[in-house]
Amino acid sequence: MKKGERILSLTGAEALFADSGTMTRYVTGFAFDDGYIIVDKEGVRLYTDRRYLEAAQARFADAKIRVVEIDKQTSVESLLSAYKTVALPMEETRATRYISLQKAGVQMVDATSAFSFVAAIKTDDEIARIRKACEIAEESFLSLLPTIKEGQTEREIAATLEHFMRQKGADGTSFDTIVAFGNHAAVPHHETGDRRLRFGDEILIDFGCKVAGYCSDMTRTFLFGDDGTKEDFKKAYAAVLAAHEKVLKDGKAGMQAAEIDALARDYLCSAGYGAYFTHSLGHGIGLKIHEFPLVTKGKTDEIKDGMVFSDEPGVYVEGEYGIRIEDTVLVKDGRLQSLMTTKKDLIVL
Repeated sequence: MKKGERILSLTGAEALFADSGTMTRYVTGFAFDDGYIIVDKEGVRLYTDRRYLEAAQARFADAKIRVVEIDKQTSVESLLSAYKTVALPMEETRATRYISLQKAGVQMVDATSAFSFVAAIKTDDEIARIRKACEIAEESFLSLLPTIKEGQTEREIAATLEHFMRQKGADGTSFDTIVAFGNHAAVPHHETGDRRLRFGDEILIDFGCKVAGYCSDMTRTFLFGDDGTKEDFKKAYAAVLAAHEKVLKDGKAGMQAAEIDALARDYLCSAGYGAYFTHSLGHGIGLKIHEFPLVTKGKTDEIKDGMVFSDEPGVYVEGEYGIRIEDTVLVKDGRLQSLMTTKKDLIVL
């Protein structure tokens, strides 16, 4: 069963409609800004305008996706009124679209959870794209390290890293690259700025790139020189690394998301850092940088083969330093395996 048909079958509706970039690309594999898809018992129809029409027709010439040029005389509301119920992803549907469908009498159900459930299990093609995005991110990080010099700003280092990722084949970044020097790293989602690098600074870089729309996510923390005052930092780094590796060693399919989170959280608590681990262990990764499952306390969702998520424990001491070590992780053959290959021992430049 194709992706769109699987989502539709879980909603119980007669048709599935989406005009959001994420679901339309997930169902069709084709990226376009304006248009929509309708999935019903007859298959998938992709509606687009002349800007994308020729490319879409060439892409799906031999596929079971029918490409239709948008007819400005025929509204979405009139097309969908032919069905008793229509499923659409409420979280990604514009309010104006929802209101117009509601006024037209279209009976709607939410497809968000069905979409999340189906998209959580990656196909071999999706995994290959994520794996390539991880490879590019790692290669770019290794290319970046020799270029880092005292006096550079966070913004400059972010730009260099993004240049390397583009140069090595990425479509773009998965999110805004985070570069944090010194105590800036104590803020988990610090906004990259103009602080200049000094000898002895900690450096935290959280970054990722896209390949054919699919994301990678990676964080590395290291030192720019050792000024002899970083013993507390080094001790905390060792604890974060041990927690990160414990997840990879002991995590497995069949566990609940909260149990995976607890592998790292309980270890950091036992090491005296529990109060400083202030976010979830991880999140699903795919076409979106944050997807289902959320790997955190209280989540009972089962971890299954084919899921891809982040393993990113951290320690953040306000006003002093922050440490995060993150890999993109695949669940395969019942076990967790990192899609990153570089060593994670503390780097001192």
